Amino acid sequence: MNETGLYRDWKNLHKHFLATLPESEILMLFSGGKDSSAALDLLAQAAAEFGFEPLVHGGAYPVHRYSLEERKRISGYWEERGTKIQWHELAADDSAIENTKNPCGACQEMRKKMLARFLEKRVSQWDKLVIVTSYSLWDLVSYSLEQVLGNMLNSDGNTGKRFKETAQRFFPVLHMKEGYKVFRPLVTINDTDIQKHLDQQQIPILTTACKFGPLRPKRILENYYKSAGLRFDYGKLINFAEKSLDMPSALSYEFIGREEYIGKLF
Repeated sequence: MNETGLYRDWKNLHKHFLATLPESEILMLFSGGKDSSAALDLLAQAAAEFGFEPLVHGGAYPVHRYSLEERKRISGYWEERGTKIQWHELAADDSAIENTKNPCGACQEMRKKMLARFLEKRVSQWDKLVIVTSYSLWDLVSYSLEQVLGNMLNSDGNTGKRFKETAQRFFPVLHMKEGYKVFRPLVTINDTDIQKHLDQQQIPILTTACKFGPLRPKRILENYYKSAGLRFDYGKLINFAEKSLDMPSALSYEFIGREEYIGKLF
């Protein structure tokens, strides 16, 4: 693959952390969508340069997005680049979420429970584990706006709980008390740069859109950012979140036990 400007800037930003990964077990959570595909590409390039091997696991849910043909197409591309994706089927169909009031929330809860069970069975050395997930800068902006509007207009008392869950996604790296780490490689990167990178590198992503996706407020906001031609700065966003939203510190999350963190917050 040709080294793009995005990869060079990203590598320079995270080079000290990337240099520690040959001593770790890297578990990449992959969906096949835009963000996780860009994150996997950056990670795969870094793996070749820094000398580590990510283990890539994909949750094939909601089922309607992950036909066998789609999974083969995505997996085939990555296998040609030397990366194998292990797909996990969470359910036979989407009935568990399609009739709920909040299918996206129900889907996320299902994924959290699956991940917690998987990790407890698989991981023997937690101090060697690095979990990689793919929230982007635009996700963080949406979480911030959600908190602003919730504080102004909402009276049901749930905004604090929701922000505790989303605020921990603002930190590129969390060093948890059991020794494992959580790495979010895209939180400093704008969506437009992610899409440009995918186009330049000709990286395939899922072609079947999630039918529940339009229900998610952050997707609606992302369409607005794109149509308005907006770009965001990670440093300015963190400064705003700390001063105006009373964002919890990274340390406040790093002392949470893994059962609570992975099972409820992650």
